[in-house]
Amino acid sequence: MAPTKYVDRVVPTISLRDFNSRVDDITRELVNAAENVGFFCIVDHGISRATIDRIFDQSARFFNQDESVKARVPFSAKYNAGWEKNAQLRPSTGAVDRKESYQMQFGSGMDGRWLDEDTLPGFQQEALDFMHQTQRVSEKLMICFARGLNFDDDYFINAHDVSRQESQTVCRLLHYFETPQQPNPTGEVFHRAGAHADWDLLTLLFQKAGQSGLEICPGREVSTSFGYGDSWTKVEPDVEKNAIVCNVGDLLMSWSDDRFKSTFHRVKAPSEPHDYYGERYSIAFFNQPCRDAKIQGPLKKYPLVTGEEFTRNAMTRNYKAIQDKLQKEEEQHASAPESVRTVSAQA
Repeated sequence: MAPTKYVDRVVPTISLRDFNSRVDDITRELVNAAENVGFFCIVDHGISRATIDRIFDQSARFFNQDESVKARVPFSAKYNAGWEKNAQLRPSTGAVDRKESYQMQFGSGMDGRWLDEDTLPGFQQEALDFMHQTQRVSEKLMICFARGLNFDDDYFINAHDVSRQESQTVCRLLHYFETPQQPNPTGEVFHRAGAHADWDLLTLLFQKAGQSGLEICPGREVSTSFGYGDSWTKVEPDVEKNAIVCNVGDLLMSWSDDRFKSTFHRVKAPSEPHDYYGERYSIAFFNQPCRDAKIQGPLKKYPLVTGEEFTRNAMTRNYKAIQDKLQKEEEQHASAPESVRTVSAQA
């Protein structure tokens, strides 16, 4: 794998201050960012730093539980919710991401997927409060993007109504494991999360100060999903400004007839002396459509699909890599000599 090539790019910072009176200006800034970068930061969004710090504390409480406890709420592909560890294989790397995650939803998809109050007192309520605050911020962005596409102001809000049982929006707590410091004479790039694009409408990402690693590679037309040979830009957490990093997902790219750009990004594992090698926590809020939402851009570039169909197709692509890897391993095992298979089974 070739060493990473880095370039400086401006990731726009957009203030949501005085949203109602400035909505036209904010819309212009968001549309410009979505058309040209696919990533942007928002400030003056109304979620206090104390609130964000508290949900990070809750995240650490969850991940610090014994694995036997976290395994009580295992990940369900059907509901896209629950806890998983070293389970997400990226086609871009051929390896699993070095992390664990806990995905939370608003409705029935979480039935049986919250740890009980005796185990984690206060966790569920604090998580839901944070999720509702983040949803309200997301809805401001949805108004702007609806205006940018000449839809009614509430068009995307109605399609992402988290009060309905059909809601699919996800808040994902992420915990990347500590990386051992060791020599890297080849300069190869390794990843905590391999290069990928999100499949949702918009992602809002919360980061902790000093826990770097997020990198972006704009330009779907000239980039590869593998990221090899492409030009990457580091996006450092700006906690001082209480910034939320946002990116366009594949859904909004499709819904805009490819006008707005879903951008490849990754979390690079530390490799240089000045990199951050410790545990890394982040929180991603994925705005995903209700299952019965009708998805088609104003120019009708793509066939109309429902939110359920779009999400199912995206998850099928995402998990196909794992299925293919497991099948390949099974085929290799089956074709190996008996003595090799015996040793492998005992290892």
